[in-house]
Amino acid sequence: MKTIGSVDIGGTKIAVGAVREDGKLLKQHECPTCPEKGFQHAMTRIASMLRNLSDSGLLLDGIGVGCPGPLNPFSGVIGDVGTLPGWQGGNLVGELESEFGLTVAVENDADAAALGEARWGSDATKGNFMYVTISTGIGGGMIFDGRLYRGVDGAHPEIGHQVLDASGRQCYCGARGCWEILASGPAMVSWMHDQQPQKQFANASEICANASRGDPLALQCMQREGYYIGLGLANLITLFAPDKIALGGGVMKSSSLFMDSARTVIREICTQIPSARTQITLASLGPDVGLLGAAQAWLLRYQ
Repeated sequence: MKTIGSVDIGGTKIAVGAVREDGKLLKQHECPTCPEKGFQHAMTRIASMLRNLSDSGLLLDGIGVGCPGPLNPFSGVIGDVGTLPGWQGGNLVGELESEFGLTVAVENDADAAALGEARWGSDATKGNFMYVTISTGIGGGMIFDGRLYRGVDGAHPEIGHQVLDASGRQCYCGARGCWEILASGPAMVSWMHDQQPQKQFANASEICANASRGDPLALQCMQREGYYIGLGLANLITLFAPDKIALGGGVMKSSSLFMDSARTVIREICTQIPSARTQITLASLGPDVGLLGAAQAWLLRYQ
């Protein structure tokens, strides 16, 4: 049974693990991304963590990588990624193939997560499926008729940058009021700071914890979060009418605080298609979805 070295690169942390082809995660390590230290510094740490897997007795058959886009999923070259400034032009495939002499498959991190969730999670999803992650950013992957959807030149659709409020805050993507700038974890922190400039919030988790304790402003933030999550999902449901949407990412750990509001928005807006037939669930693979997805990306390309 094959074992894949999996790499999940995020804006906050990098996880590396060994995944068996039946979906069992055998071992993993992680470290902060520290994107400001540059691409080569990250590759040195990734290589070290992969070597630790081999040193522990695991024989790797290949390497799968999930990384935020834009990036070319075939050459492995990173584009101008807002959460990884300065990494543009870095070649994931070239670096890892040269270091380990193994085949390397690269996918956008949200596409990889969609592949993993569709294969090993969400009750082994059938039909047209979308995975949406809401965390440091917002992204997603689409599995239509059992195949990963790719756009022109193999591009990954950036669903997190659909514009929901053209008068909203400016995003690094160039648009104002896109989904990511309104509903990601950092968007929640920015909104709370706008309301209470004298108070600093470390992250969205702190805001959600305050809401759980009944803090009025934090609860107002949850209402706002539910509205914008619902609005973004309503657009996806109206455009693609999927069988299922699975929601993952760090913000969704507190979904009980805002998903009722999101579902209300979806019911009110999605009137032209049978939106009630679209199943909206929490992703079932949890924090391991990135590593499992990267492994599935390699299996689909090289097995």
